[in-house]
Amino acid sequence: MPRLFLALALFLIAAPALSQYPQRPIELIVPVAAGGGLDLQARMLAELAEKDLGQRVVVMNKPGAGGTMGVHALTQANPDGYTLAAVWAGPLTASPHNQPVQYSLSDYTPIVLFAKAPFVVCVQPDFPADDGRQLIARLKAEPDKFTYGNEGAGGTLHLGLERIFASLGAKARAVPFKGAADTARNFIGGHIDLYAGGIASILPMSKAGKAKCLMMTTAARNPMFPAAAGLEDLGVPQSEIAFWRAIIAPKGLAEDVRRKIEGAFVAAAKSRKFTEYLAGLGELPAALTGAPLNEFIASEYAALGRLAKSVGPSGKP
Repeated sequence: MPRLFLALALFLIAAPALSQYPQRPIELIVPVAAGGGLDLQARMLAELAEKDLGQRVVVMNKPGAGGTMGVHALTQANPDGYTLAAVWAGPLTASPHNQPVQYSLSDYTPIVLFAKAPFVVCVQPDFPADDGRQLIARLKAEPDKFTYGNEGAGGTLHLGLERIFASLGAKARAVPFKGAADTARNFIGGHIDLYAGGIASILPMSKAGKAKCLMMTTAARNPMFPAAAGLEDLGVPQSEIAFWRAIIAPKGLAEDVRRKIEGAFVAAAKSRKFTEYLAGLGELPAALTGAPLNEFIASEYAALGRLAKSVGPSGKP
């Protein structure tokens, strides 16, 4: 009996300590420089999540190697819930196939996918196509005649768009740039035929009549470009690719701690302040968690891996 009472006493002492997580500020690694889209979203989410966590969430920018340095730092942290990361798709599902990384799918715990930013494909005002179907028909009729800019060879957009073109039987030549803004500048300068990239960098040109945006890379259409076809319109919704963002943690996180973190960040992602902010950017709110999130990441990782083997650095099969 004394041993039973001792065990019960130890349990009662330990239980409050477990329930009191977190007991100190939490570090949120953001693997890009301060001021970018992911950084701004991560800071807003961190602030919103603090209410449920009861502690500060401090953003730590750790850019480098296309985000892979920050993800590696996350995987090396103690799985105690005091180090998290806000990341985008690239370092998790694309970069591991085209550059050396020191982590794998099993080295982190996905917590919540909180936003999806569709890519858009636009053409010059005088391009001989006025909707998504006509664009694809033109690319099929004249394979590899037209060039499209992207945000880097072997990246999410490059591999994802090749996947979409392949599913539609279309072909275009990929030209890599340093990012969406660089792609937009070269598009406006007439150096490439098609712009492929994020919404924000091309939206002003579209509004000014300097670009016709004809296709989204997501299944659904987007209110920012009501005339642009979604992949559902083109019959290939399963080929969807998006610039998604997620919160991840080191592997080995205790389940009660994981649930606490998930609850706080899901509430933040669903908040009116955050969803309205995303809507202003033309992005879609999300709150994908648990097994469906793990399956989604694994599926995209596998699909982009297959593409990386068949698509060379120049974008040609």
